[in-house]
Amino acid sequence: MPQSYHGRKPVHAPRGAVATSQPLAASAGLAVLRRGGNAVDAAIATAIALTVVQPGSNDIGGDLFALVWDGRTLHGLNASGRSPATFTPELIRERGAGAVASAALGGAQAGAAEVVPDRGWLPVTVPGAPAGWRDLHERFGALPYADLFTDAIGYAEHGYPVSPTVAAGWDSAVRRLHADLRGPEFEEWSRVFAPGGRAPRAGERWRNPDAARTLRLIAETGSEAFYRGEIATAIGDFAAATGGLLTADDLAEHTSTWVEPISVNYRGYDVWEIPPNGQGIAALLALNVLEGYDPAGASLEERLHRQIEAMKLGFADAHAFVADPDFVATPVPALLDRGYSAQRRALISDRASVPPPGDPLRGGTVYLCTADADGMMVSLIQSNYMGFGSHVVVPGTGFNLQNRGAGFVLEAGHPNVAAPGKRPFHTIIPGFLTRGGEAVGPFGVMGGHMQPQGHVQVVLSTVDDGLDPQQALDRPRWYWHAGTEVRVEPGMVADDEGREAVEGLRRRGHDVSVAESGGFGFGQAIWRLADGAGYVAGSEPRADGSAVGY
Repeated sequence: MPQSYHGRKPVHAPRGAVATSQPLAASAGLAVLRRGGNAVDAAIATAIALTVVQPGSNDIGGDLFALVWDGRTLHGLNASGRSPATFTPELIRERGAGAVASAALGGAQAGAAEVVPDRGWLPVTVPGAPAGWRDLHERFGALPYADLFTDAIGYAEHGYPVSPTVAAGWDSAVRRLHADLRGPEFEEWSRVFAPGGRAPRAGERWRNPDAARTLRLIAETGSEAFYRGEIATAIGDFAAATGGLLTADDLAEHTSTWVEPISVNYRGYDVWEIPPNGQGIAALLALNVLEGYDPAGASLEERLHRQIEAMKLGFADAHAFVADPDFVATPVPALLDRGYSAQRRALISDRASVPPPGDPLRGGTVYLCTADADGMMVSLIQSNYMGFGSHVVVPGTGFNLQNRGAGFVLEAGHPNVAAPGKRPFHTIIPGFLTRGGEAVGPFGVMGGHMQPQGHVQVVLSTVDDGLDPQQALDRPRWYWHAGTEVRVEPGMVADDEGREAVEGLRRRGHDVSVAESGGFGFGQAIWRLADGAGYVAGSEPRADGSAVGY
């Protein structure tokens, strides 16, 4: 098999575990477990800390999705926000719709003639993360809500040394975008996140006292200040003064939604995702197609070809049908029907393809997972969408507002067409694995268009190949970008088998390139050990993070 990353071992812990992409955030979650908090408390504390220590990937002004295993049942929370009340295709075109689709969407939607711009006020939707933290806590939390903010506030107020991968991404964003950010809505972003015109370097201490104050207000008011208090007023006033659409009324009307997770069975394991408006169904569609193949005896080339083609089919349907279910019902049962999957599987030949969506009715993010001694487990993901989101920071608040509105399309009649008060197509997806009605554990791979692809690869490594969480995350990844373009990591071609497989893919028509980086995502996973022995956790070797336990 291709050469995996080396240097990390899985973490075995008897009572609980936390895994995420930044070690200070993982430590914040572990501290909560040690103080008697449960897995939900730990997940919230970790998520809040991530807004401070990894601000390019997520922030207070982003969205959140979560899956919670309470010991018997899996619960889903959609804490994504909606578009402003005045958000229409006509207005977006009038204000300056972009001509090129977001690369983060990839696939079918990348062909859109018109899309929402990805910076400035136009793509800003209501942030759902602060409400998500509160709603998770109200239903499952054990410790006082304000206690979960302690470490995050400390890091924001007193500073912390920026970790290497975060610093590199931050520097790239500043170099790429800083000179293009013109207008009063961007001035505060430059002051807070690019002081002196540069990003903080690895190991350099960075402080954000305005974010500390914002987090205190959220903690003290149970998130009410963000939606109906001082923070909401500040956002609405700044938007009105600088050309934004978001109002205090839009914030006041926000609600999260508890949802029923959706799943498919893959070789005896149930793989769970949040239903639309998220893209998790793309991973389930691909797994349903792959279920029809026997991996035993198949060459690496054949396995990779099938995986890539199945993923293309999943994306084609996701981009065609996924939208806010309050506006358009995604035909989830029909899409996940085994007969429909067989029809889609029949489209896979021995050549690379660019498949259209089917007709089922006829026939830049952070991820974390936690687990506690009582068997509660959480799979949680939150995001700005693209790096630093909209690059709009309201003066005095210290946080980025997300640019999730860029996930809409402007094509009339499309399920995901822009509209007032609507949730856009969402890339962030938490995953969960069960077997025979019992929890195996939470997993996820962040990274825009990579996320369902990462989910599929982690599940295949776990179920088909019997790897532990760290081994599954270490394995070199492939990434389908668009058309026939596929990127693979250098580890994929580090031995003869991998090199021969990649050459075989090229002969089949795949445009394969080898890339050190290129959207391969950052993942985490925690599996429950047999016989109540505890947990085994893995953390992404491509990031700064860690898995920790006690």
